[in-house]
Amino acid sequence: MLNALCSMPTSRLLHPDFHTLLDFKDQPLIDLFCDLRVFILDIFPECNELVYHTHALTSVFSVSDKLSDAYCMIPIYTNHLNLGFNKGTLLKDPHGLLTGTGNLIRHIPIKSKSDYANARVKALVKEAVAFAIQDMDKPTKSIGLTISKIKR
Repeated sequence: MLNALCSMPTSRLLHPDFHTLLDFKDQPLIDLFCDLRVFILDIFPECNELVYHTHALTSVFSVSDKLSDAYCMIPIYTNHLNLGFNKGTLLKDPHGLLTGTGNLIRHIPIKSKSDYANARVKALVKEAVAFAIQDMDKPTKSIGLTISKIKR
């Protein structure tokens, strides 16, 4: 049932490694993650999704198969999630959506669909994609893959 929720017509299935760990989260958080993931994948369906489990269960969206070419991510914590931008300090943010104090990463705290399902966030994601493509070292041969970086 979970994969059905996380794979709308323009989306893709969750990686089994990620799916197994996501099942341990509370259902409202899972639902929010799945909807946000579809939102991100609909903006740039050709992206690669790299999945990690470190301090958070994280889905990273990249213009290649490398983390260094990522443009955004969804880290899922115990009780909340964020929409993170890997090079957020380098993006134009005219609406002041991004928070954080790191050297590069900024994020939007996500508590409900209204925090991301709007034109301002969509424009920010599109800008992050364009920046990542322009900043990429060399073109990628990997397109539209979901790649697990989760250690079993």
